[in-house]
Formats: sequence, C-alpha cells, structure tokens
Amino acid sequence: MTRLSGDPGAWRRVGYTLGFRLPPDNLDWVRHDLTDAGWRGRMMARHLALMTPICALLALLPGPWWLRLSVPLLALLASVFSVAIGAPDLRDARLRRHGLPPLGRR
Repeated sequence: MTRLSGDPGAWRRVGYTLGFRLPPDNLDWVRHDLTDAGWRGRMMARHLALMTPICALLALLPGPWWLRLSVPLLALLASVFSVAIGAPDLRDARLRRHGLPPLGRR
C-alpha cells in the first residue's frame, strides 16, 4: 500500500485521533482522511480506539459482574450512536480546525 503525501506518521496520528491539529504539511492527508470514500469508517475506528481503554477502565470498577459488563457496554453504544449521528458535523469541525472548507451535510 502506498502512503499518501503528507502522511503524518504514528505519533502525529495519535494526536490527530485525540483531536489535535496537524501541521500544514499534512493537509493533503487530512483532506483525504475526511473527504475520501470510507471517511465514516475511519471516523468510527478512531472513536473506537479512544473508547476501548475507557470502557476497559469502567469494567474494572468494583461491583457485580452484570454491572461491570453493562456500564462499559452502555457507554460504548451511546458514544458510537452519538458519533454515527453527528459524523458530518464532526467532520466539518475537523476540516475547519485544519483551515479547510467544510463540506456541510451530505
């Protein structure tokens, strides 16, 4: 697989996943990530990468087994549902953060 021009590398991708802005050298990659086919899947994958450790920590809280299972599951399902509904708005916010024109609802 060929790398896109402006591919940020591992550490910058972590920062991008956490919501930080990438330098101008990476604008082509950001544009591709947020506008090319499969952008919703990549957005959900980033979200799951953030939520998995949080849900794991929630599962370690004391309590009965059913509660330790249901609380992380509820957190994961609610957050995935929220991201799925608001994906176009989240994408526009990321585009604006990087100085690119937003696409609006599609």
